[in-house]
Amino acid sequence: MQKPLAERLRPQTLDDYVGQQHLVGADGYLRHAITSGQIPSMVFWGPPGTGKTTLAMIVAAASDRPFFALSAVDSGVKQVREVLQKARASDFFDRPSPILFIDEIHRFNKSQQDSLLKAVERGTVVLIGATTENPSFEVNSALLSRVQVFVLKSLEKEDLELLITKAISEDKWLATKQLNIKETRAILRISGGDARKLYSVMEILGTFAHKGQEITDEHVEKIITENLSLYDKSGEQHYDIISAFIKSVRGSDPNAAVYWLARMLDGGEDVKFIARRLIILASEDIGLANPNALLIASTTAQAVHTVGMPEARIILSQAAVYLAVSAKSNASYVAINKAMADARSEGNLPVPLHLRNAPTKLMKDLNYGADYVYSHDQPGHFSQQDYLPDAIKGKVYYSPADNPAEGRFRELLKKLWKGVYGY
Repeated sequence: MQKPLAERLRPQTLDDYVGQQHLVGADGYLRHAITSGQIPSMVFWGPPGTGKTTLAMIVAAASDRPFFALSAVDSGVKQVREVLQKARASDFFDRPSPILFIDEIHRFNKSQQDSLLKAVERGTVVLIGATTENPSFEVNSALLSRVQVFVLKSLEKEDLELLITKAISEDKWLATKQLNIKETRAILRISGGDARKLYSVMEILGTFAHKGQEITDEHVEKIITENLSLYDKSGEQHYDIISAFIKSVRGSDPNAAVYWLARMLDGGEDVKFIARRLIILASEDIGLANPNALLIASTTAQAVHTVGMPEARIILSQAAVYLAVSAKSNASYVAINKAMADARSEGNLPVPLHLRNAPTKLMKDLNYGADYVYSHDQPGHFSQQDYLPDAIKGKVYYSPADNPAEGRFRELLKKLWKGVYGY
């Protein structure tokens, strides 16, 4: 049986590796680590299809180290101990420590992660973990303190187009199809920065397109739609389904939200992952239109952690429906993005003198805080004074959205600021 295209074209060296130049480029950390022979234990954190497994294999091969691989989905403490025993047995004649690669390390529980601690500390193995989840949440602090975390980014358009070229020219089977790729937009959109998905698309095109066929976006859409079950045979809908779930809640459709929630639960999705997405959604998409949404989402995360499945499905359903029927606002989300953009572009603007802290006599003599008006001493506990640096005075970041709660905020701001911010 022929191996999948992604496996057939898996890079063997750093020079063949596409993307992640901040790690593997001429000045990349991993390239220097391999050259020096000083390979640290590490965790690769990034979306699917960004080359985490491939990079671990290249590190092992380039540093001439034995390579052991486990998947956290189907491995436990027993399997970890067996691999560690093999690693200790391979320790002779000052040979470098083997690489132990653990895919989806975020799925290991605390006791499974703890079983790695001594081996990492003693250098029995160099641990390389791969995760799509923030290690700060999913890797316990004791293990996290012993590894370096490297962020892998979704592949850029140029990277993906290079992979398309490699696929049709370097793979013996696909090269015989002589496909003429005229348009790449549909291929790139469907793959979504995931190299593995891109290769799945290319494999289906090679199977169902005619020899020498000119491939346009229309052809790609038609072929992939008609063969969707083949395209998704590897079960890589994780990010598509969570996206559909979030967009359904954002779109105030509780029925669709519960359906996509059910799909995730039925597929074995981590309930903590779903709960964290609800917390983000409650602030990003609902915000001040219903501040209770964040409280509900946070409580949901705590309850799900305490109860676990199968009962956690009820709690998640309740939260998803509540967030879906809540009024929506992204005003706070927009505000912080605008403010952060100015914070970067405007540089370190000086804090106005009347807002500065004045803990010493010298600072007081320099008028630090001299003209500040204490709001609580004023009528209505408000004093109209400048709080922004002069360079961005009057800049509006927060614009109340059109909902009852923020409508009241708008009226209050109009009353207080009397047109200063355009309210």
